[in-house]
Amino acid sequence: MDFIFDMSIEARKIFMDYLAANGLSMTPQRKAIVETFLETEGHFSAEELFKLVQERVPEVGQSTVYRTLKLLVTCGLADSLDFGCGVALYEHSYGHEHHDHLICTRCEKKVEVLDENIERRQEELARKNGYTLTRHRMLLFGLCPECQQLDEEE
Repeated sequence: MDFIFDMSIEARKIFMDYLAANGLSMTPQRKAIVETFLETEGHFSAEELFKLVQERVPEVGQSTVYRTLKLLVTCGLADSLDFGCGVALYEHSYGHEHHDHLICTRCEKKVEVLDENIERRQEELARKNGYTLTRHRMLLFGLCPECQQLDEEE
């Protein structure tokens, strides 16, 4: 629990420093959005975050949530992902290990994958082609075991 608390303090400091460096201030609305974001794990849309924020601070507008999410992505605390469902989903990036994703094309279930061999191979491919990786994202699409089972039952 202490580790999570420490990470949250560090993440808040990163956001505050980013705002200050860009001539922006921490408004009560931004504070509520950032705190809700930091407390919410997994993959979620801006709309889902907006609903969670509204439970705490009903006067926060949807556009403020979108703008704050953009700031969170820009300062490195969040990742914006397109899993092919037409809606950007967000997840924590700071203090979380890099991972790739398996996505079911039927039920949209998402599984986070940590694999050192895949990471090593991606680095090798980049070097072989003269690249230095600065970041990457791998999304693998297919049918999850539950959806495969449904196909077999039909």
